[in-house]
Amino acid sequence: MSGIKIADIAYVRFNAPDLDAMEVFLGEFGLIRAERTENTLFMRGAGTSPFLHVTHKGEAGFVGLGFAADSVNDLEILAGEEGVPLTRSDAPGGGFLLQLTDPDGFRVDVVAGQTPVAPLALPSREATNDGRGAPRENLVKRVAAGPAHVLRLGHGVLNVTDFRTSEAWYKSRFGFITSDEIAIDGMPDSIGAFMRCDRGDAPTDHHTLFLVGSGSPKFNHAAFEVADFDDLMAGHEHLKARQRSHEWGIGRHLLGSQIFDYWRDPWGHAVEHWTDGDRVNAAWGSHKVGLMDLIGTQWGPQAPPTMA
Repeated sequence: MSGIKIADIAYVRFNAPDLDAMEVFLGEFGLIRAERTENTLFMRGAGTSPFLHVTHKGEAGFVGLGFAADSVNDLEILAGEEGVPLTRSDAPGGGFLLQLTDPDGFRVDVVAGQTPVAPLALPSREATNDGRGAPRENLVKRVAAGPAHVLRLGHGVLNVTDFRTSEAWYKSRFGFITSDEIAIDGMPDSIGAFMRCDRGDAPTDHHTLFLVGSGSPKFNHAAFEVADFDDLMAGHEHLKARQRSHEWGIGRHLLGSQIFDYWRDPWGHAVEHWTDGDRVNAAWGSHKVGLMDLIGTQWGPQAPPTMA
């Protein structure tokens, strides 16, 4: 199949038995209510996406991912190839929706034609004084306490039954390019790959989807970009003060280079704050790296076993 080239990841979808508890946590994490019904909660960030996180009332668990296509025409192409209907979306932002199921049974939505929302103001930041220069004169820097300011969803990570099967499924439909493939000495094949959108000469995030061949399907984590490093630190202190479950960080990844901070929602799903990640275009190519590149950090703590 020819597939399409998606523009970005759009949202993550979960079930939870208590929408109130989920909304409180996500508010502390830095998301804002977009819409709520009796059985569904939509949360947005400060960017233009109408929502980034969906929770349906039900038994706790991960449901799936949503990706954004460039156009409704792309959705029509993919719908024809898949033999599935294209429907109007009743979620915030409207538009059109194509619903697929990946090899492990995860729901995969593709959306287009959504109406963007007005962006929200981010905290102002005075210039930074460091060893390269001191442009901030007669100005003090103050970082307000409170939740981080989530801008958008940057990537999702899935543990999958068979890496090559899932890799072929996602690449053939959505045009992903491998950024870094994880090879381990002594093993006959790679265990996973960080994959990015193919935007040609335009730079995109180092990874939009990371697939890990763990032998069984499982949600690993979803990563949300925040305003800057100060914002990430303020968000860390805000969640810590509310005794939320901290998972990993603060540190700087090797692959993707972003500064990270991981937390768990009330049902144990890992969600990441990140900032200052790599941006690369299609010409940057694809690379093979080892296990230590995957779990290692440039600074900060090493990955805990619970992130596997």
